[in-house]
Amino acid sequence: MKADNSDMKTLGLLRHAKSDWDDIAKRDFDRGLNDRGRKGALLIGRHIARHGIKFDLLLASPAERVRQTLAAALPDMAPEFDQRLYLAATDTLMDVLREKAGDADAVLIAAHNPGLQELLFALVPPSAEDALFDDAANKYPTATFAIFTLNIDDWADLGEDCGQLVHFKRPRDLDSTLGPEF
Repeated sequence: MKADNSDMKTLGLLRHAKSDWDDIAKRDFDRGLNDRGRKGALLIGRHIARHGIKFDLLLASPAERVRQTLAAALPDMAPEFDQRLYLAATDTLMDVLREKAGDADAVLIAAHNPGLQELLFALVPPSAEDALFDDAANKYPTATFAIFTLNIDDWADLGEDCGQLVHFKRPRDLDSTLGPEF
């Protein structure tokens, strides 16, 4: 399924999988994935492939945990890494999209929270909030994948309240063993 409606754009968001905190001497940027993270990345990657959207562009944070998530989840996609996406806030995420998405119909961003979840709040107007939005607003865990349709013709027009959340999937939705640890 190709997002080809000329008066709409499609935005996918993928949060990196669970990171490894075993080596506390590592810089945050250099932390990779733990075992749960590797499992979650593979699982969400299979889900994304089955979902069927063909993304024209993959923009990604260059952090090691994002690189490892993408290597496991989407090994056939060539990410364009952008340093600004590392721990980016909503305004930065939107700026990178406006600058780099070009004529792409469907763009996937792989990055971090809280920026990804905050982008959800910025894109979806109150009139479009529904049960799916409520799930995503409550918690946007690691290796979560979301899709928005955006009511814009051009990425330069990206702004607040232009989106509808149409898909939201967490690893725990696909395998209950990847749910919260207590």
